[in-house]
Amino acid sequence: MVDLVKMLKEHEGVRRFPYKDTVGKLTIGVGFNLTDVGLYPEEIDFILKNRLEKLARSLEQHLPWADSLDAVRLAVLMDMAYNLGVGGLLAFKNTLAYIKAGNYTAAALNMVKSKWAKQVGRRATVLAEMMRTGRMPHGLA
Repeated sequence: MVDLVKMLKEHEGVRRFPYKDTVGKLTIGVGFNLTDVGLYPEEIDFILKNRLEKLARSLEQHLPWADSLDAVRLAVLMDMAYNLGVGGLLAFKNTLAYIKAGNYTAAALNMVKSKWAKQVGRRATVLAEMMRTGRMPHGLA
């Protein structure tokens, strides 16, 4: 099997970003046909978990105090970082300062007043409420 993997990588190429193959199919990775096949559920879960692990390490590096948050509020930061990138989350300087100080109500208010909240709508409202209360919304718990 190792030889097959090596051979397929040689023949198909390895691409990190989507591209159109020779017949116009959107493709990624080692010839993964996104147009006709897409991703299998277990591939989606694997990619998501992998990205979340990397994101958690990045948050630990940039916001070491976030480890002391309860699981719900840490999930809010993870969700925001997933959506905005860690750099985008770090731009929420006042919000992060409120969170670090334990002033979750002020942090939630800042969240819903942001340009980001206008862009993501309900997501921001849900996350702000989670930040304010420390509770998961009904249906996600």
